[in-house]
Amino acid sequence: MTPEELLEKLARCAAPKGYYLHADRDHCLGTAESLLANKERYGYMCCPCRLACNDRKADSDIICPCVYRDADIKEFGACMCAFYVSEEHKDDPDFFPEVDERRDPSRGI
Repeated sequence: MTPEELLEKLARCAAPKGYYLHADRDHCLGTAESLLANKERYGYMCCPCRLACNDRKADSDIICPCVYRDADIKEFGACMCAFYVSEEHKDDPDFFPEVDERRDPSRGI
């Protein structure tokens, strides 16, 4: 799968849920490339913004779309990677909010 194909697939899956890919296509392509690299490295597409430990169960919360996406978008208008955004920001290529980390730091990962 190419990064472009992945973007198309993820956009189709996200839109019915009210989420959109960021308007900055280069940003999204870079994120898609990282997701595909992580899939090759770990066997699953974990978030490129967080450290993975190569244990699918331990990393299950950061497999894209991560479990933090909904809360991040609700509070900040975008997920931590700014890969997914709310409808309000879907056409703004300059929207890159600072999103707080929700993953428990005591995980030791």
